[in-house]
Amino acid sequence: MKKKYGYILFIMLLEQSFAAGIDVGNVEKAPINYIAISMFVTFVLFTLGITYYSNKKSQSASGFYTAGGNISGVQNGIAIAGDYMSAASFLGIVGLVFVNGFDGLIYSIGFLVGWPIVLFLIAEKFRNLGKYTFADIIAYRLESKKVRTISAISGLSVVIFYLIAQMVGAGGLIQVLFGLPYNTAVVIVGVLMICYVAFGGMHATTWVQIIKACLLLGGATFMAIMVLYLTNFDLQHYFQVAIANHSKGEAIMGPGTFLPDPVSAISLGLALMFGTAGLPHILMRFFTVKDAKEARKSVFFATGLIGYFYILTFIIGFGAIAFLIGNPEFIGADGKFNVAPNMEAVVLSKVLGGNVLYGFISAVAFATILAVVAGLAISGASAISHDLFVNVIKGGKCDPALEMKVTKGSTIGLGILAILLGIIFQGQNVAFTVGLAFAIAASVNFPIILLCIYWKNLTTNGVLYGGLIGLLTVLLLVILSPSVWVGVLHFDQAIFPYKHPAIFSIPVSFLAIYIISKIDNSNRAKIDKSGFKSQDFRAQTGIGISEAVVH
Repeated sequence: MKKKYGYILFIMLLEQSFAAGIDVGNVEKAPINYIAISMFVTFVLFTLGITYYSNKKSQSASGFYTAGGNISGVQNGIAIAGDYMSAASFLGIVGLVFVNGFDGLIYSIGFLVGWPIVLFLIAEKFRNLGKYTFADIIAYRLESKKVRTISAISGLSVVIFYLIAQMVGAGGLIQVLFGLPYNTAVVIVGVLMICYVAFGGMHATTWVQIIKACLLLGGATFMAIMVLYLTNFDLQHYFQVAIANHSKGEAIMGPGTFLPDPVSAISLGLALMFGTAGLPHILMRFFTVKDAKEARKSVFFATGLIGYFYILTFIIGFGAIAFLIGNPEFIGADGKFNVAPNMEAVVLSKVLGGNVLYGFISAVAFATILAVVAGLAISGASAISHDLFVNVIKGGKCDPALEMKVTKGSTIGLGILAILLGIIFQGQNVAFTVGLAFAIAASVNFPIILLCIYWKNLTTNGVLYGGLIGLLTVLLLVILSPSVWVGVLHFDQAIFPYKHPAIFSIPVSFLAIYIISKIDNSNRAKIDKSGFKSQDFRAQTGIGISEAVVH
């Protein structure tokens, strides 16, 4: 009964928040988009219904973290795509293509190329070795407390930096589209995130991501078809119009307009490619299926859907150049183009399909953020409760009821932290936080996971101290880069000249882990190395997975 009243109270608060957004005094805001609000409320109510239903399936640790391992490969593949196709992927990449043309697609390529690495190197072995989090893989033959500590630190770093970008993006997006005050929008996203995760666990989060993926793919497909239809499916004419409209002319059809030098391009590409294979909220999804075969199937379907989605962003991005630039409707009184940065895809939807499509894409963009922050929250909560509390503080022995209390408390804490960070970072350019999240995942998580699975000489000290060196290196290089040193701290010149540090931090991490493991002559190191054969056997065959893992 208390849960029922909790949902009713939340819906009342949500309605009051929207009502408050209609009259916010002197705050400058866009006209209220009632179609978008109605579609968004429908999505929220429907997914809250799923959360209420999922509550019964998330009472145990297995049910909460992995939905009991009962998600099919196809469903999980769609959910992974939904988790991965963030607002940055949709609005951000379209915005980059709009400004830079072809060069803006480096994010699409980098995001996509990471998936074959996941498919061929990680997915099957990951499912055979793990239980709830990626730290379970590393702790299989290494000293649990030490490796879980560094894994939790790096994993939470990725989650928090990713959350900052999503929350700030949510506040700005809703401020522009729905006419809500920034702080109200951030609070709504945070509260919804807490509801989805705390009450519904992985089961609810999975279905929120599946629904969001279908809506986003459907809306983007319609937009791409309309762009091609309005140019009579003549790609040559389509690109000629884009070239004629853009201030950079033919330069938008080649590289060099976005990243100024090869080092920056390669470094960003490495961060996106290897960072994908180290994102904790993505890796966690491999434990929601019953076996390695379904894990492979998940990655196969996710890769296809994500690749298709990035083709759509390419068409929509150039479509925005062709249909928005020079359109009198979007030229301000000062004669300048008057569309908010990264809102090109949403504004284009209004040109292509009127207020109905505009409202739909607006609501989907917000739903995209909700789905991603839910995935991040459950990953962060699992790192705090399962890795730190249960296995580090309690030494692996903990009452299941207490573990669930800590998990749900961690979810609420992460939600409150996300809200506070979203408010603190209001108005800041947080593009570097997404890059930093991927750089940490690529520089710390990926080397540890890869070497743990494939290198027999890896030791606990190698993971702990090598991982810390990699983490400190990537953080230091980002702080000294133009993104933070000049853009945030307002110094005249950056000490480290590149915005993207992965090309330097990834080798440092690999070398540190390798060297420390090789010179480690401790008794623990001998145990670590001797356990590789049994780990490799289980990774290859899946034999030995306990009944606690397979459901």
